[in-house]
Amino acid sequence: MKFHLAYGRTGLDVDLPAEPIVRTLAYQNAAPLADPQAALQAALAAPIGAAPLAELARGRRDACILICDITRPVPNATILGAVLETIEAAGVPRDKITILVATGLHRPNEGEELRELVGERIYADYRIENHNGQRLDQHTYLGDSPRGVPIWIDSRYASADLKIATGLIEPHFMAGFSGGRKLICPGVAALETIKVWHGPNFIEHPRAESGQLTGNPVHEENTWIAQRAGCDFIVNVVIDAERRPLKWVAGDLVEAFEAGVAFVRGVVVDAIRQPVDIVVTSGAGYPLDTTFYQCVKGMVGALPIVKDGGTIILAGSMSEGVGSPAFAELFREHASLEAFIERVTQSDYFRMDQWQLEELAKVRRKATVKVVSDGLPAETLNTLFVEAAESVESAVAASLAQYGPAATMAVIPKGPYVLAQLS
Repeated sequence: MKFHLAYGRTGLDVDLPAEPIVRTLAYQNAAPLADPQAALQAALAAPIGAAPLAELARGRRDACILICDITRPVPNATILGAVLETIEAAGVPRDKITILVATGLHRPNEGEELRELVGERIYADYRIENHNGQRLDQHTYLGDSPRGVPIWIDSRYASADLKIATGLIEPHFMAGFSGGRKLICPGVAALETIKVWHGPNFIEHPRAESGQLTGNPVHEENTWIAQRAGCDFIVNVVIDAERRPLKWVAGDLVEAFEAGVAFVRGVVVDAIRQPVDIVVTSGAGYPLDTTFYQCVKGMVGALPIVKDGGTIILAGSMSEGVGSPAFAELFREHASLEAFIERVTQSDYFRMDQWQLEELAKVRRKATVKVVSDGLPAETLNTLFVEAAESVESAVAASLAQYGPAATMAVIPKGPYVLAQLS
C-alpha cells in the first residue's frame, strides 16, 4: 500500500503492508478559497470583534506588523500585500512601517530566505527586521503576569502606534493551536519571558497539549501576555494539506483567533477507535522538518493514538541538522532522558530549548521512536534518544516482527498538521 509522506521539499513515497493498517489520518475535505485575495480583503473590511483595519489605521503615526518565521508555511506575500495596501491608504507612511519577523528564540531569517518568506516586492520595498529574543536591551518590560512570568516584549512592537499580528492557525503541541497570541509570546518576547513561560511548571501540565485550549496554562498565559503587550488587529489563515488558503480570520486578538480555531477543528481533527501498536508519521515536510528539534512535534502528534509500549516511526528531512547549538548540547550534557528530567525540574537549572527535550521525554515515556532521515547520519540520530532506521519500510518490518501478527498500525502522512485523536 503506497503512501506519500510530507518530507522535505519533495515528499517521500513509501510502500507499506496493508493488512495491519487501521486508518490513515488526514485532513478532512474542505474546499480552498476560490479567490483568496478577495476573501482576505473581505475579512479586513468586516473583521471579527474589531473595527475594519482601514478605520483602525487612520491617524496612526507608525505600525509594526508581526509575521511568522520560515518554520511556518504562511502565505506572507498575500497577507502583507493586503495589509500594507490598507494601512498605507489609511495614511500610515511606508517609512514608518516595520515588518518584524517573530522568531521567538529561533535563528533570524535573512538574505534569500527572507526574500522567500515575504516575496520579492515586499522584500525590496519595505523595512523587514528580525526579533532577537536574546537581546534584552531591545525589549520593554511590561510587568509580571499573575502567574509570575516577567513580560519583556520587543520594543519595536511595544512602542508601535498600530500593532498587527499575522499568522497561521494549526495544531500546536504545547499551546493547543498556533496563531493569534503566539506571534507576540513567544514571537517577540525576550528569553527572560520565554524561559519561565516554557518552564516545567507550564510544559509538564497535563493540559499543555495539542488541540487543548481550556485549562491549558501555556495558552492562557501567552494570551494574557499578548493582551498586556497590546494588539490592535490580527490576520490569520487556515490552510489545507496542499497549503492553499481555506479561510481567513481577522480582527480581535481573542475573538478572531477563537473563530479560526473553531474552523480548524473541523479540518484537522481525525480519529480512530483504539490506540495502535505502530504509528508512521512525518515531520510535516519543509519548512517544519528542517531540524530534529522541529520534528519532535511530529512525534508528540502521534502520542494520542499509540499504545503504551508502542512505536512511532517518523520521517523528517532534518536538512539543517539537530537544531540550535544549545539544543544539541542538551543531549551531550545528559546521559539519559531520566537524568535530564530530574535536572530540569530543579529551580536552579535552565538551558535554551530545554522544553523541546521535555516534549521528547513525554514521547519516550510512552513509546519507542524510530527516525528516518537523510539529513542526519545514523550515528547522530542514535545519540538523540531515538533509534535511526534506514527506511520507513525497514522500520515498519522490524516493528511488525516485534509486535506479532495481531499488530495494528496507523499512518499520518502530514504529521503534526493533523490532530490525531481517539474517538
